[in-house]
Amino acid sequence: MESGEGRQTARRRAAILRLLNERGSVRVVDLEALFGVSAPTVRRDLAWLTQQGLARRVRGGAVAVGAEPSAPLGPIAARIGRAAAQMVQEGETIFLGPGRLTLALAHALDGIGRLTVVTNGLEVAQAVARNTSYTLILTGGQLNRSEGGLEGPLARASLEGLRADRVFLELSGIDALEGLTDDSLSQAELARLLLGLAAQRVVLVDPERVGRVAAAYIGPASEADVVVTAREADSAPLWDLAEAGVKVVLA
Repeated sequence: MESGEGRQTARRRAAILRLLNERGSVRVVDLEALFGVSAPTVRRDLAWLTQQGLARRVRGGAVAVGAEPSAPLGPIAARIGRAAAQMVQEGETIFLGPGRLTLALAHALDGIGRLTVVTNGLEVAQAVARNTSYTLILTGGQLNRSEGGLEGPLARASLEGLRADRVFLELSGIDALEGLTDDSLSQAELARLLLGLAAQRVVLVDPERVGRVAAAYIGPASEADVVVTAREADSAPLWDLAEAGVKVVLA
């Protein structure tokens, strides 16, 4: 006989599947709030749906099977992407990590002229290759299917010696006291390397994740020169970041 907990899990997964079919995409942070469960519980639900062939994992959530790679992008992500793209200058070399917000940035990179884009994000690389004629460099490494990024020793080795004008990373949390954090241990390890490779370090973060602390520590908040988020973010942690010397850009 199925336990009460098992029935609750089944009902929640069925509800997530309905949301996927209706919206085309879901985000972990939204499902946490909707169902009152933890992020690891939501990720297990999404992993189960993926194993059943009912969903496809992307960084920060999942998309319905057959959905386009850009399906998770919404108006907030698009605004953040456009604001970040305005920082990029012709002739620069930039690094873009994987994620919804960096994908939105990739879609906003047009009309700049000459540009070299280095990325370990597969969907980011596809967007740059499809929409622009910029020089594109895709790192090596092992694919993390849930994150959509290449990682591991080969990824780190391919980045050694790289120097970029700007690095753009999407992170799961930023807080003036607790620093830069991410839900992915492997991506956090790579982020620590990347933050030392660029003249300017730009962190892209969803507004609800400002002031949030994720599982994997990357470094102090001061290792970000700029944080780009949306105007819906809580103002108190943004003031704390500004007082810590981090430039805040609201989209």
